[in-house]
Amino acid sequence: MIVGVPKEIKTREYRVGMVPAGVRALTSAGHTVLVETNAGVGSGIPDSEYQRVGAQIITSADEVWKRSEMVVKVKEPIAPEYERMQPGQIVYTYFHLAGVDPELTKTLLKKKVTAVAYETLQLDDGSLPLLKPMSEVAGKMAIQVGAACLEKAHGGKGILLGGVPGVRRGRVAIIGGGVVGLCAAKVAVGMGAEVTILDVNLERLTYLDDVFLGRAQTLASDTESIARTVRESDLVVGGVLIPGGKAPKLVSRELIGEMEPGSVVVDVAVDQGGCIETCKPTTHDNPTFTVSDVVHYCVANMPGAVPQTSTFALTNTTRPYSRRIADLGLVEAIKADRALQRAINTYNGHITYEAVAKDMGYDYVPLMDAIGGKR
Repeated sequence: MIVGVPKEIKTREYRVGMVPAGVRALTSAGHTVLVETNAGVGSGIPDSEYQRVGAQIITSADEVWKRSEMVVKVKEPIAPEYERMQPGQIVYTYFHLAGVDPELTKTLLKKKVTAVAYETLQLDDGSLPLLKPMSEVAGKMAIQVGAACLEKAHGGKGILLGGVPGVRRGRVAIIGGGVVGLCAAKVAVGMGAEVTILDVNLERLTYLDDVFLGRAQTLASDTESIARTVRESDLVVGGVLIPGGKAPKLVSRELIGEMEPGSVVVDVAVDQGGCIETCKPTTHDNPTFTVSDVVHYCVANMPGAVPQTSTFALTNTTRPYSRRIADLGLVEAIKADRALQRAINTYNGHITYEAVAKDMGYDYVPLMDAIGGKR
């Protein structure tokens, strides 16, 4: 198979879809890997490292897309890349289709592109192994950037999360106790903040209570507990996930208006529509905006700011599946791997992931029906 690795073009996106170890795994098995020149530079990987393990360095993004049977990326294709996608091509990346430009989905369907979405590749135990590493990064970053936004110079109320003797500590509310919430809480507790984690899953809350040994409060999430906790918090982190679907709106515009001026919200779920009503995607160039005197940080590709960590964490998990697709071919790889089946969001002009179809108003076609195989 011919596999292409183009340079990411989203604003300040420095990650890359494949590192030299991934290239070596493919080239040693007889596959061809085309890497766009300087694709890895932002992650500290020069072209020479890719050449050393057998990649062909290509100067044109158009050529990488045109020649590749499978394109391996990090972020969803954006408008300049729509025309580069080839009919019948496999694109293996984060898509978050329910939360991005609807034109991307239309293009995928029109060109019968197979969208293999990192965020919906799901093991039988319900875990999301390709989403987890970036959720870990984003969760930890949420507290880091939130703490900075609380500084007066950045529009915040001037609160130090850890406080000092004789002065109250900053109050942090984390909505969602999954991977994002756990990692955000680790950093917030480590900084000395007063932390509350809200989740609907009582078993998860029991686990988190054991992890933090009382250093973080856990609350069953409902409308009243969210409202009370958000009003009292200096920093609110949204970390709610519905695999493949839009995030539920758990914090209303009215509730944001009841927070103290200079408070901060960081919505990690913004790439899936956000769980805070006032949030909208921002970029690393212009990461924040203010609503009702509350600072909002809503960068949709937060881990892109720390690409050396993010790229290697991500590709450690994505590599085996790209190799499987290349070795077996797409259809046989799908038939052999239930987790990979769940990653296919579009195939042969159909939406094959139910949550995406529902949120975007398309008909849902089960994957095995779309490929003519047995379920």
